[in-house]
Amino acid sequence: MKIKKVNLNFEYEPFKINLGFKGNYVTGLWEVITYLESENNYGIGLGTQSVLWSDADVFISNSAAGGNALMFSTTQFALNLLEGKNIESPVETIEEIFDDVHEYAKKITGKKNLRKTFTLNSLVSVDNALWSLYAKETGNNDFFNMIPAKYQSTLKYRHEKLACIPLISYSVSIDEVEKMVKEGYFVLKIKIGSDPEGDGDRDKMLKWDMERIKNIHHQLKNYTTPYTKSGKLPYYFDANGRYDTKERLWELIDFMDKIGCLSQVVIVEEPFSEDNEIDVSDFPVRIVADESAHTDKEIIKRCQMGYKGVALKPIAKTLSMTLKILNECEKRNMDYFCADLTVIPPLIDWNKNLSARIKPLTEMKIQMVEANGFQHYENWKKLLSYHPFYGKKWVDAENGIFVLDNDFYEKSGGIFDCSPHYKKLVIS
Repeated sequence: MKIKKVNLNFEYEPFKINLGFKGNYVTGLWEVITYLESENNYGIGLGTQSVLWSDADVFISNSAAGGNALMFSTTQFALNLLEGKNIESPVETIEEIFDDVHEYAKKITGKKNLRKTFTLNSLVSVDNALWSLYAKETGNNDFFNMIPAKYQSTLKYRHEKLACIPLISYSVSIDEVEKMVKEGYFVLKIKIGSDPEGDGDRDKMLKWDMERIKNIHHQLKNYTTPYTKSGKLPYYFDANGRYDTKERLWELIDFMDKIGCLSQVVIVEEPFSEDNEIDVSDFPVRIVADESAHTDKEIIKRCQMGYKGVALKPIAKTLSMTLKILNECEKRNMDYFCADLTVIPPLIDWNKNLSARIKPLTEMKIQMVEANGFQHYENWKKLLSYHPFYGKKWVDAENGIFVLDNDFYEKSGGIFDCSPHYKKLVIS
């Protein structure tokens, strides 16, 4: 199919509370809408920009608007490459343009060592538009059937339930955490690696993390759930690369053991920055890669370093790249699950479609997917109304669970349908 027309737009969506991670805070995000038109069909793709997550240096070096403008410009460059181009499949297309797009992003950010996640994040709306168009062109408007055969072997499940993982950022109080548990949320993703006094002191960071974990565990240690094999709440800690040494992480792990919560820790995500190549094979917990696993190539290296799993992010690194990452994980017997980027409701279903079909962690009785937008977006109810199947029971979590019925699978979570709100932003 030949791409004969492209368009791009965005909306800024503010947060009701600041989102704290990587020692910084985000106050809102740009929601990007991409339009691709062929001779006979069109595809619309959505994407959420997260400059802080994708490359913290770009975030710190620019204003919030400036950093977002750089990523938006990168997306526009990708579309310029696609206009007039004959393409085969989304996976091949993203492969073909990635290097050129990444070089452009390095040039405009002035960062020679720009993280690949910055470029991948910029390509999410493009990739989603490609998949939407591809599905129409091939007549495969079913998520599983749309996926090329060589990637289907890892997608053999059909889960009826997904645990919804909320995000416990730095600013979330202990009482708010307990309230979430009482409401039915039982997998808790807890951000660690705070910079409490803004001076970069890692000793203060460790002390803050220890106190935070102790207080959360003290409040929650007696709660139970029917969805884990142990009956206990699973803890998921995300450091976003903030730990600097193996010794410091061991201090944290030993402290978890001392206070009696280590047995409940199912994930410690991205403890070290990607250039801090530390072997983690001897830690008694599942160490998982996120930002450092930019592409399928980095998976091999992380596995050799002792990482036991990967956070899959179709809504952050493109579905095309995620399928390649997933295959590499399966080859190496690594665990995987879908994590969020604080995305808007229609994007959650790209993650849900993948989560619904992959194996759960060994500690879990059901699969899980992170979705934390409801905690942060000021206009969440309005954003929910933009979902093309707003009102369907599978769109939003209830009592901490996404219930996936036949209707969800028949409609592929609505990922190939676009609401009038987003259409009007790219179709005149």
